[in-house]
Amino acid sequence: MPSGPPKHEMAYFPEMTSALPSKSGEFRRVLWTGLYSQVVLMTVPVDGEIGDEVHTVDQALTFTSGIGKATIAGKDQDVKAGDLMVVPAGTQHQFVNTGPTPLHHPKILYTIYSPAEHNPQTVHATKEEGDEEEESGKDEAPDWSQKPKAENEKNGLVNTSGKY
Repeated sequence: MPSGPPKHEMAYFPEMTSALPSKSGEFRRVLWTGLYSQVVLMTVPVDGEIGDEVHTVDQALTFTSGIGKATIAGKDQDVKAGDLMVVPAGTQHQFVNTGPTPLHHPKILYTIYSPAEHNPQTVHATKEEGDEEEESGKDEAPDWSQKPKAENEKNGLVNTSGKY
């Protein structure tokens, strides 16, 4: 993933809900970072969790395999492959893999943050590694992904004509 703003070209992830997630074993891998959103692939091991957290960005999570429990703003919801959960900015949330015990059945999901939440180069092998990098400030969204729409238009990063 480039470290600067994305080029004005297609980002294509074939088999996003089937083959692509099953090839990833990392807890977190950033796939793409744009001016206003970010796509992240996550693998939550059996009995694992994302972590009880609150973001200042909107988040949509699509589950591609496994079963689990979502807790959003204190309300529990069972989740399974094919489900989509939306967590508004500033809302407490936690996702736990409650699936079967064999380690080859992790809960796999992809999430879209809007705007970005992580460094575009982020790959965390484990939740612990991710927590450490977030707490130390090593895993921060780039400044260019946090700019307002008007500033991006003024700087020529967004042109409604589609010509660059």
